[in-house]
Amino acid sequence: MEKKEIFASIEIADHEVRLVVGEFYETRFNILRVEKAAVTGVIDKRISDEQNVVNGIIKTLHQAQEALGYRIERVLLALPSVNVQRHNRRVHVIPQESSKRIRLSDVQKALNEAVSYKPDEQVELVNVGCIKYIVNGITSRKIPIDEVCDILLMDVDLLYADKDIVYSYARCVERAGLEILDVCLDSYASAQEAAVFEQTVDKYVVLVDISRQSTTLSLFTHGKLANCEVLLTGYGSWMERLLEQTNLSEHVGFRLLQNTCTFNETYAQNSVIYVWAENGVQRQLTERNVCEMIAPMVRNWLNTVNEACAPIIENGDVQYLLSGEGCEIQAIKDVLDGLNAPWNIYVPQTIGARDCSLTVCLGMFYSWKEQQKIRADERVSCAQQDVVASVGSVSRRMKSNDDEGGFTKKLKSILLNDK
Repeated sequence: MEKKEIFASIEIADHEVRLVVGEFYETRFNILRVEKAAVTGVIDKRISDEQNVVNGIIKTLHQAQEALGYRIERVLLALPSVNVQRHNRRVHVIPQESSKRIRLSDVQKALNEAVSYKPDEQVELVNVGCIKYIVNGITSRKIPIDEVCDILLMDVDLLYADKDIVYSYARCVERAGLEILDVCLDSYASAQEAAVFEQTVDKYVVLVDISRQSTTLSLFTHGKLANCEVLLTGYGSWMERLLEQTNLSEHVGFRLLQNTCTFNETYAQNSVIYVWAENGVQRQLTERNVCEMIAPMVRNWLNTVNEACAPIIENGDVQYLLSGEGCEIQAIKDVLDGLNAPWNIYVPQTIGARDCSLTVCLGMFYSWKEQQKIRADERVSCAQQDVVASVGSVSRRMKSNDDEGGFTKKLKSILLNDK
């Protein structure tokens, strides 16, 4: 029987830290725990208050560890797709002369040569993207272990991101007492979870990640991440007028957007959807009130996305795939036909994590499993002996309860006490 491989992933979003713990067991992937903690130390994808973010990470970490019963030692970390650069390197390696068979060490040697490339002092390597193996003139994406050839060629996509941002995010995680297992661009992780790479053989896909402060547009084509652009406008801008006129908190504003209103002014009704008291005076909002304040802001956001993607739309078959926390707002479907290309919304289907805001955290698990094959890295997020001890403790408690049912045990206790 295969051992359980437990991993934890962290995304430092613009208003909260998200931690997901999952396990690969035989052929299954299971979610063990999801934790979130509010933070205020991130502005426009950059860390503005390091201690605030560190405290948020520690809070989610302690909550998860308390629930699971074992310590999380290392994590997968998502990094924002800011100033992303893509570079392609072709490298080669000659297999051992006696057998001419390709070994894993040959692939690792070629990959190490590729990742040593440094295009700019202002960026840092984050992801090894698409790898194509060329053996005897045949191109494949499958690692050609044991294939016979004179020379192995590899086309390697390398994805770099802003160096200052990479180190500031990594520093927060390390200050929280965690080791970083690997890093991954948030756009790349989302694409892994949503199977975007498989959809781009003959068309373009623009992945639209809607967060509170920003919207990240990522262009994918021919199974590769081609480009990223961050628009400094997110679903938070839709709420600006509402919050200014009502003095409600962002949390309440998001709840109103998420569940109780429509963005279609034609169908908005005068029914009351929210009542609260301010300075001893009762106030209320109708669905039409909220719609009239929000719908124009949403249309402005749509126009911004359309303008940013217009050159791509003109040059090929394009589809939008939307994800991120903004897609938790049900009414967004009312206005997406205003986009200048066909669209779809991706909602994760993993039990325990069916939340659009968790797309990045989920995608990091699959990205890491892909890299494991080449790296031959068997590290996990938790010490195996701690996990075994925790599971054993739970099993013993369950067995103890099963030996004498809970109700029977209580009844026996009452009768004995009466005597």
